[in-house]
Amino acid sequence: MYMTESHRPSGEYPTYASYGTPGAAAYPPPPPYEPAPPRPARRARRPVALLAAVAIAASVVGGGTATLIGELADGGTNGSGSGGVVQGTTVSRSDAGTVSGVASAVAPTIVEIGATSTAGRSTGSGVVITPDGEIITNNHVISGASEIEVTLSTGRKYTADVVGTDAAKDLALIRLQGASGLKTASLGDSSEVKVGDQVVAIGSPEGLTGTVTSGIVSALDRDVTVTKTPDQGQTQGRQQQGGGDWPFEFGGQRFNGETGTSKTTYKAIQTDASLNPGNSGGALINMKGEIIGINSAMYSPSSAGSSASSAAGSVGLGFAIPVDTVKAGLDTLRAGDAS
Repeated sequence: MYMTESHRPSGEYPTYASYGTPGAAAYPPPPPYEPAPPRPARRARRPVALLAAVAIAASVVGGGTATLIGELADGGTNGSGSGGVVQGTTVSRSDAGTVSGVASAVAPTIVEIGATSTAGRSTGSGVVITPDGEIITNNHVISGASEIEVTLSTGRKYTADVVGTDAAKDLALIRLQGASGLKTASLGDSSEVKVGDQVVAIGSPEGLTGTVTSGIVSALDRDVTVTKTPDQGQTQGRQQQGGGDWPFEFGGQRFNGETGTSKTTYKAIQTDASLNPGNSGGALINMKGEIIGINSAMYSPSSAGSSASSAAGSVGLGFAIPVDTVKAGLDTLRAGDAS
């Protein structure tokens, strides 16, 4: 006789006495220890890199790419919060291709320059290119100045020193005293500029700091001739007129007086963006927020001999020094070797 499952005490195994081995051990033998209970399922841990990638993807979808990249690059010091713009470095994805987006990004890098000499005071513009206050402007904006005062877009004022000038290219490099952590402009590639490209100009015409105008590139490689060393009468006129009467020649005509015998010719970008006295030294900018030229000369009917004051101002003939010319001469300007 054998014990059935229904009558066997709990925890015992059956014996098979009917096989003629009374009291034999049960088969199969019991395990040497109690089996461990199954472990609860664990949630898979996602790698940190995956979480970071998800965060980046979410930012792209939300249009905040520029801010995220800027914060990764500089510790978040240049970001503008909810606007998605890294001021002075790039245009946000959502504002790309708009005048307002370019103006918002680049305006903090454009300054007003006040140059004082024995003849008076002139006003021009400049572009900040290093955090410690190196500024590119036109030579004719600071030529002959005994004192240079620079006003940032925030209204803060600095005294500036001349580092180097290049009268042959109508360029100058100045540096602010005691400046640091400034927003800087991105210098583009003027060789990629095409006729018809939309552009933005920022400067301080007639002392109106941060004035923004827009237009297109009207032509390339225009020969513009400027005076290198005007006589005292020309310099005085320039100072009294706010920096707008620097003599230059274009298309066989002279504007703003005689250029004299000491003059130089450079290839310029022509634009119909409105330029007025005081825009000299300011920026011509593409729609990616990159500087493609330094505004240097403008035509107005009054500068060609018209006596009507109502005719003064821009009529869509402005000229800018290509930024590639600026970049090629930076080392020379920094060394102070140019004349």
